[in-house]
Amino acid sequence: MGYVEMLLSEFDQEMASTRKLLERIPNDKLDWKAHAKSNSIGWNANHVAEIPGWIEPTLTQDSWDFAPVDGPAYQTPQLGSAEEILALFDRNVQAARRAIEAIQEDELDKPWSLLQGGQPLLTMPRHLVIRLFVLNHLIHHRAHLCVYLRLNDCFVPGMYGPSADDPGM
Repeated sequence: MGYVEMLLSEFDQEMASTRKLLERIPNDKLDWKAHAKSNSIGWNANHVAEIPGWIEPTLTQDSWDFAPVDGPAYQTPQLGSAEEILALFDRNVQAARRAIEAIQEDELDKPWSLLQGGQPLLTMPRHLVIRLFVLNHLIHHRAHLCVYLRLNDCFVPGMYGPSADDPGM
């Protein structure tokens, strides 16, 4: 099995788990924060929905400048309902999966750079960008959402096995 096939297998598993979680985001709690310094449930859900959208440009472009000198800085979406957030997630997952399916193995070793104002913040092989800045990053924020849902007495779905909310637990 090549790296692309392994990546697709993991991608599908993590996206299915993430979708189960996003389906549980309550519209009436989007503004809830665990702490004044924390992001809200809505911000985290929007961020989780946008992250898979970073795969396609990572695999098709050499860099991304999130704050270009000659244009507006990138902004996390601010969708106002769980349904809109889930629709964004689904679109991004579809585009990401198509990009992964289309990539050639040797293209994954090519360097990719994250830029700010034209200056590189980091450069690494594309396969590491997907692993670290997409999948691990998504899992990190997905964990925030799990805790936030738990603190609001909302159902938390199992990800790597059943959760305390799954029937029979």
